[in-house]
Amino acid sequence: MPRLESGAWSCSCAARARHAARPGEAAPKADAMQSPSPSAGRAEREASGGAATTWRQHLVQRSVVLFVVGAFMALVLNLLQIQRNVTLFPDEVIATLFSSAWWVPPCCGTAAAVVGLLYPCIDSHLGEPHKFKREWASVMRCIAVFVGINHASAKLDFANNVQLSLTLAALSLGLWWTFDRSRSGLGLGITIAFVATLITQFLVYNGVYQYTSPDFLYIRSWLPCIFFSGGVTVGNIGRQLAMVIIV
Repeated sequence: MPRLESGAWSCSCAARARHAARPGEAAPKADAMQSPSPSAGRAEREASGGAATTWRQHLVQRSVVLFVVGAFMALVLNLLQIQRNVTLFPDEVIATLFSSAWWVPPCCGTAAAVVGLLYPCIDSHLGEPHKFKREWASVMRCIAVFVGINHASAKLDFANNVQLSLTLAALSLGLWWTFDRSRSGLGLGITIAFVATLITQFLVYNGVYQYTSPDFLYIRSWLPCIFFSGGVTVGNIGRQLAMVIIV
């Protein structure tokens, strides 16, 4: 009898041990089912890598378009300033292409690329996508108004530069209100005008070129208005290009 009881007790202990071991055996199987397969992980990495490559390609395309637009506008608008004797370059740096200094188009093209890429980037960072008048017709009208403001700075004759500066300031703010109306656009436009004015003061101070009848240190007082309206215009072009890429 003691042997039978001990045998029964050992059988029951073995059965309990087998039942206790079953959840532990099932756990690795569940983990194996939940863990992603190597092929799925590889597909995700390829998809993310393809998206990054596409994004870089679009960024390069937008940069090239903005550079070409900025360089072309610099040639045309600078020619107007030179013809009206508003801007004077030394004779030895004047090239044959549109009678402009060789460094003006690449510098303005690079600045346009930076500004045009910065506007949509700031909009995305602030979480405020710009949706006001987002069509190419509005962008072209904005460019036409900017060219008109630059033309007015060279053509209009006022009693003094202060009156001209106030008029161009009102026109520049009107351009922002008509085609932008965003806080980021206003802030970036003011920042661009401030930085560009400092750079221009430095260039004129070092004799790279000069302005006739300067009334704001070494430059004309209306020049920040041109930089502001130009920043808003290039920003609208950059936003439209970014929107086209997203769509």
